Amino acid sequence: MIMPQKKPTTAKKTVKSKTKKTSTTKKATTKKTTVKKPTPKKPKVLSMAKMAELYPEAYKLNKAIGKAVKHFKAAETLTVSQWADKKRRLSPETSAEPGLWRTSRTPYLKEPMDCFTDPKVHKIVMVAASQVGKSEFELNAIGYIIDQDPGTILYIHPSLDEARKFSRQRLNPMIRDCKALKSKVSEIKAKDSANTILQKSFPGGSITLIGSNTPRALASMPARYIIGDEHDRWAKSAGAEGDPWELAERRQTTFYNRKAIDISTPTIRGASSIEISFYQGTQERWCHECPECGEYSEIDFDHIKFEHTIEKIGGRKVYTINGPINWMCPKCGCLTAEEKMRQQPAKWIAANPNAYESGVRSFWLNAFSSPWTPWTKICLSFLEAKDDALRLKVVWNTLLGKLWEERGELADEDTMLARREDYGKNEDGTPTELPDGVLVLTMGVDTQDNRLEYEVVGHGKYGETWGIKRGFIMGRPDAEGTWQRLDDIVDHVYHFKNGRGLKISITMIDSGGHFTQEVYEQARRRQIKRCFAIKGKGGEGIPYTSPPSKIQLKDKYGNNRKNAFCWLYTLGVDSGKQIIMSNLKVEEAGAKYCHFPTSEEAGYNQDFFNGLLSEHLILTNTKRGNQWAWEKLPGHQRNEPLDCRNYAIAGLRIINPDMDALEARLLSLNNQKSSTTPAPKPQTAAQQPTRRRGAQRRRTQHDDW
Repeated sequence: MIMPQKKPTTAKKTVKSKTKKTSTTKKATTKKTTVKKPTPKKPKVLSMAKMAELYPEAYKLNKAIGKAVKHFKAAETLTVSQWADKKRRLSPETSAEPGLWRTSRTPYLKEPMDCFTDPKVHKIVMVAASQVGKSEFELNAIGYIIDQDPGTILYIHPSLDEARKFSRQRLNPMIRDCKALKSKVSEIKAKDSANTILQKSFPGGSITLIGSNTPRALASMPARYIIGDEHDRWAKSAGAEGDPWELAERRQTTFYNRKAIDISTPTIRGASSIEISFYQGTQERWCHECPECGEYSEIDFDHIKFEHTIEKIGGRKVYTINGPINWMCPKCGCLTAEEKMRQQPAKWIAANPNAYESGVRSFWLNAFSSPWTPWTKICLSFLEAKDDALRLKVVWNTLLGKLWEERGELADEDTMLARREDYGKNEDGTPTELPDGVLVLTMGVDTQDNRLEYEVVGHGKYGETWGIKRGFIMGRPDAEGTWQRLDDIVDHVYHFKNGRGLKISITMIDSGGHFTQEVYEQARRRQIKRCFAIKGKGGEGIPYTSPPSKIQLKDKYGNNRKNAFCWLYTLGVDSGKQIIMSNLKVEEAGAKYCHFPTSEEAGYNQDFFNGLLSEHLILTNTKRGNQWAWEKLPGHQRNEPLDCRNYAIAGLRIINPDMDALEARLLSLNNQKSSTTPAPKPQTAAQQPTRRRGAQRRRTQHDDW
């Protein structure tokens, strides 16, 4: 409040004051140690009503300018970490440890947060594993801006949906639970356009949350602050306008005190945007002191040493860590246990400190430093995923904090030929068609102008597969005889060594090429046999399988045929190829392993493996930026074997059988056969009883599929 100065006190009061001072002086001369200075009286605070009564002019002035000068108070001199320790509260719905923020809990975040207030630094880059506090770093920076150094914030997410999700689940709870922020950011109201899910205003600035694929939002307004979340998952181009980060940085051109935070989990080497940003900065890594030699080094997975055992339970590998997990110092080679390393001093060490002069500091962090992730979890996650390239990629990026890259090429045709195996012999000396372990059969058919090419694949538990038969049916797809010979393959019963048999559960027929309507018609006729038309669709992000669509058949003139429909499945063939190539790298029989027979009748020769290994994944430069695509290898002209296997594996995904139930049923049938008496001699045709019309026939194992 602004108050006028009071008038001088009366003379009588002045005399009393002098008298009091004299008595104090005398008391001080007698006993110096007991002298106490009089405490100044606190100024009397008047209520608004009293002030209006006594000082009407001052009251009117306060009422007129009070709201305008409310926030004129100078901000405290705090760093981001100091502000967070003092004013930040973690929300219970988003944090495992709700309550007051403690930077000491995640000491590796102190330096990245504090360099935000360094006037020499204009860009901060952090490459980090998941769940180490990246999002909390961003939220602390946002809270500091709102409370201490307001300005316009542009917060970029991979997509608009993720921006909305972050606003609801992370940003709004922080504003609600932090008193310093709640008083400055109003609650969301339907009629308040200044405060919505994607945009919030506060005194001196605002925050706008956008997706990386929205070029209008990226180019619509200047921004002093830019925060990029999960940069490696951004769109390669914002529409047709180019790189989203470059577009965003142009919004900062006029600000001398601009700041940018670029944060992401690493993805693929050579295609990672955050990797490029990291190498433009100081390239700092979180290093611990070795208790033996005193040198500082990063705790990297390559230097983690542990022993483990493997046990097969229910056909699956179960891993167990034996004893402590140790870190080997790369400088002296000494081993130190996890508990001791977590107590060792640690600091950021820069490989390119000169980049500080250009204003860019960059940090790289893995999950070994996280207080919430024990080393046992990281090591077990690696062991369980090491035989599956897709799962291993996730562990590599999110826990180890490393860039993923293909390690080694697939084996060549000669290596795959040598890997074939003998499925066994029947009593009559013929090759066994089905080895033990096969529970379901599927078939993929590729159509060409002069033939049908097919492969029958056996499937077991945990993704293990067996090649059963591969072959050709010569003839045009518009010839009826070609499809009649395919029926022979579909209707054939494939036998185990014990005589039991399985039929093909589902057949997926390629409808691409010059005979699309003919394939639709033949598939429609064979729906009772579970023969379906498919259409392959390449590209990133397309699901491997999806529900079928109902297709209207046409006549030779292009007119719709009445009541003629068939079901068409669209397959994301790139996803299937990734699964096949990953499984071919598994070298030990069991989960994901691919078996192939040696018998010549099965058709698994050098031509088959030449086609199976005909493509590889490369990074291509397109109008939308760098994208991964499958390309034929030089010298590999035909890829039909790869396509047939792709369709067969997709068929298993579509029917999605209960493998445990099938295995139990097959075992029960085998036990019934072994416990029965020897079968009687077969009857002649005249002796066999005639089956009555409408009588229920006996069920067999393959009837369920």
